[in-house]
Amino acid sequence: MKQHIVKIESIDKVTHDVFKIVTVKPQNYVFIPGQATEVSINKKGWKDKKSPFTFTSLPEENHLEFIIKTYPSHKGVTGELIHLKINDELILHEVFGAINYKGEGVFMAGGVGVTPFVSIFRDLESKNELGNNTLIFANKTKNDIILEKEFKRLLGTNFINILSDEKVDGYANGQITKDFIQANNGGTHKLFYLCGPPPMMEAIEKQLADLHVDKKSIVKEEF
Repeated sequence: MKQHIVKIESIDKVTHDVFKIVTVKPQNYVFIPGQATEVSINKKGWKDKKSPFTFTSLPEENHLEFIIKTYPSHKGVTGELIHLKINDELILHEVFGAINYKGEGVFMAGGVGVTPFVSIFRDLESKNELGNNTLIFANKTKNDIILEKEFKRLLGTNFINILSDEKVDGYANGQITKDFIQANNGGTHKLFYLCGPPPMMEAIEKQLADLHVDKKSIVKEEF
């Protein structure tokens, strides 16, 4: 399996616990919007510890971008990333991912599970094909919303937020329920794209089944 060692060009905060890391892009490196790679850190003690991260840049750009939630308490790759700086190196492994764009639909994400959709929406914008796609984005609080301004610009009123732990004017409160999906699916969508923690995915898949959505109409990625 081929590996690529890449230098970090920039590290910036996106939210209180989410970072954007931009790296050099290897020559002839290919991925599809929505895909990911396993990443390790090129320093002693970390080369064999891998975590999956989604590309948030576009395939044609001359750099790679990752939006990563850090979990310092896990003592893993995401916690160690906080301590990295420009010119430190990452090791990229195989490209993988089940989510790719198959047509207009409702995208449902929990927290950092939104990252596969970032590249997809940016790609659609570059082709002027955003259409009537909808994003339902579940987070604990308003401060947890990743790229809120960008999603608002891209999707307008088709960007729908729901917060489980906080009540904020203009934002739905609670969990994604069957009624919530029905009220926010535009009424015409046949495809549903899901990415989030397994308990959330299971709950939404059950709700979609209750809404008589065909399993073949569900495109999903767990993390």
